[in-house]
Amino acid sequence: MQLTKRRLQFLDKLIELYQRTRLPIHYETLATSLGVSKWTAYDMMKEMEKQGFVSRSYEVNSKETGRSQVVFSPTEQATDLFKQSREDNYDSSDWEHTTAHIRRLLGSVKDSNVNEVIRKVMNEISSKASNLEFCGYILGLLLVYIKKLGTKTEHLVTVLVSKRIHSESGILLFVGTVLGTIIQTINEEMGNELTELVSKFLDTLNRLSNNEQRMLSDLLHEALA
Repeated sequence: MQLTKRRLQFLDKLIELYQRTRLPIHYETLATSLGVSKWTAYDMMKEMEKQGFVSRSYEVNSKETGRSQVVFSPTEQATDLFKQSREDNYDSSDWEHTTAHIRRLLGSVKDSNVNEVIRKVMNEISSKASNLEFCGYILGLLLVYIKKLGTKTEHLVTVLVSKRIHSESGILLFVGTVLGTIIQTINEEMGNELTELVSKFLDTLNRLSNNEQRMLSDLLHEALA
């Protein structure tokens, strides 16, 4: 089912807010994010509800005792629409550039200070435009760290995730394992920043298409092979 450019804009923002909080979104919150009136946002949600892209529910209004308010969530149909749209519009040359850069970082690990490399990657991540690139750089950052720890640690991580490495669960297992190790060895400020980035990674990963998740799995498999 086709959506106008304006409706796609509203739906994309709703998905973004929902992925960030994992809670249904009030139309006033949506309106504020888009710079429109709350009634414009509400009317737009009602129209897309008819098309099956959003669902409504009711929650207690904390500002008015006994009153409930309407909130909206994206449906599976909406999520699938945006996954397909990203896959159709994807430029493979961008990903090739990203993976080439990550390989160069991994190749220079032995001669680098691990904290300096991690800081360098973390600074670069902020400029990554696409969700896939962002996730790729997070994986690259974690790969840099375990390679700096040495062959034994890398082998243990590889054995742990090898059976699931070609799936989303394999990526999640890898990220969780390495994060648990890295947090214990870096300073508090960098640890908090990294934890925030990984949290964003987990939300973003869920928004990627199946093909994009496969590309991340291939990057991970190649690096750990």
